[in-house]
Order: sequence, then C-alpha cells, then structure tokens
Amino acid sequence: QVQLVESGGGLVQAGGSLRLSCAASERTFSNYAMAWFRQAPGKEREFVAGISWSGGTTLYADSVKGRFTISRDNANNTRYLQINSLKPEDTAVYYCAATKEGYSVTRLPSAYFYWGQGTQVTVSS
Repeated sequence: QVQLVESGGGLVQAGGSLRLSCAASERTFSNYAMAWFRQAPGKEREFVAGISWSGGTTLYADSVKGRFTISRDNANNTRYLQINSLKPEDTAVYYCAATKEGYSVTRLPSAYFYWGQGTQVTVSS
C-alpha cells in the first residue's frame, strides 16, 4: 500500500509562488504515473497536472498551463508541483495521486489508486 504525503501549501498573495511536494512511502512509486488534483469549496475535484512514470509525458489543465510545472525526483521518491503567478481562483485543497505500475498518466481521477490527504493553498487578492 503506497502512502502519499503532500506538503508545501500555505497562504500566499496573488502573483506569488509555492512548491508542493508529494512524498511516497515506497520506492516503487518511481514506476507509477501520478497527478495533482485540486478541490475548491463547493466544487468538484479537478485535474491540475500529471506526469508519466518516465517523466516523458506531462499533462496540464488549460487553466494552469504556463504557470504550473509538474516534476519528479525518483532519487528522493518525491513529485513536485511548482505553482507560479498564483491567482485567487487557485485557492483549493491540492491532492497528489498515483496509479499502479503499467498505468498511463490520465486526467481521470478514477484511474488513480492512491491519494494523499491534501494540502491547502490559499491565495489572497
């Protein structure tokens, strides 16, 4: 059972930056595609960014393209989401999620088997 732990959230002014981290409990995490999702109050969970197990494929929601960057550090069993030019509408709980070995990166939350507990990002105007 892979356990995922997010960190790096916080309160930031509009235009600021944050780097979210997702640490996994197992080395096999390096073989999994993973993604970041977010959920704002009263809204459904939405896809933000995803990265294949090899790092060769990345996906982004249109709303974050050019501002968010997903990356991986297999040596430290960690994935990152660099968030720049933050907007108030980016305020949400951000979750990392992982598939299993052999699964492709996708925007569908139902394709992910493991989820973290979430980290709050709040952007003030």
